[in-house]
Amino acid sequence: MPRMLDVSDEVRAEIGDEEADRLLGGDNAPGTYDCTSCRTPGNSERERTSTVLFVGDETAVLAFAHASCIPSQVVPVSEEQLQGAVRSITGGDAGQQGQQPSGDVPLQAELGVTSGLLLINGDVQPALVVEPLVPIARPGTTGPVDVFLELLNEQGFAPVTAIDQLPDTSPGWSVLLVTGKLHAVLQPNVAGGPPVAWWQAHQAMQVAEEWRSAVNKTGRVLVYAAPVGTIGQQPREDLLREALDRAAASGRLVGAAMPLAGT
Repeated sequence: MPRMLDVSDEVRAEIGDEEADRLLGGDNAPGTYDCTSCRTPGNSERERTSTVLFVGDETAVLAFAHASCIPSQVVPVSEEQLQGAVRSITGGDAGQQGQQPSGDVPLQAELGVTSGLLLINGDVQPALVVEPLVPIARPGTTGPVDVFLELLNEQGFAPVTAIDQLPDTSPGWSVLLVTGKLHAVLQPNVAGGPPVAWWQAHQAMQVAEEWRSAVNKTGRVLVYAAPVGTIGQQPREDLLREALDRAAASGRLVGAAMPLAGT
């Protein structure tokens, strides 16, 4: 039976016309599926469905999502991220995660990443808060430290003086969700080509359903960053908000709004 599939030009270019036509005709495409974005059931025979192709270094995985959640697209990911996505799809993910920085800002240090919801001007906003576990030096040097905020300002983040003002979008940056889990924060590739991971989870990071729903509604994430020891591990979102307010008031907070990459 024909499927109500959206196959973007970039997905078609990757999988070929023959495979794309087979999918649209009902071959190799499931009738029912779990949306790779919101993780709720979908039916490609009854509702518009996006084809999402995750492309790694050596392999690729075709997934399906409600067209109302995300458009059909190609999502470049590392082979490790792709294998992690496959494990989460098949139920093999252990559910434990750690954070590891990469790219221009990371400097032989780990970044702590916390997800939370912030009430800003009456609207619930999905946010990530990034804080190094140690002081950060400029790449290739041993000091002075801490230049974490300075480096991020150079990368397009802007100082945040009040949480009730939404940060601007930082061009080229995005947040990568795969099968509803947080995998990475991506930054522009200075050499051109696809974005590269600035921060990457050791294993897919589980986020709350309410956070994921807010992301699906807004289509972007507010990413805030502060120097080591500024925010800390806050057990509740109201305490996280208070810590962010203090950091903003003291000039120790930067932020950027980032669209979703993938799901």
